[in-house]
Amino acid sequence: MVRPVDAAQAVDGHVVCARCGTVADGDTAPPTWLCSLEDGRRLHFCDNCARLHIRAVESRLDSLWW
Repeated sequence: MVRPVDAAQAVDGHVVCARCGTVADGDTAPPTWLCSLEDGRRLHFCDNCARLHIRAVESRLDSLWW
C-alpha cells in the first residue's frame, strides 16, 4: 500500500519519494521506483514521479532541475 505524505516529513523504516512524499510500505523501495545518488545522498522517486520526469532523468539532470 502506498500513501501520500508531506515530502519534508521523514517516516521511520519506510522509503519516501523525494519529490512528492509518497511512502512505500516496508524498508526497501518497490522495484518500480527510481533511486538516484545526488550530492552524496540516496534519493528515491516513486514510479509516478519518475514517469513524469523521465526526460530529465535520462538526461541525468539532478532532481533540483525537474
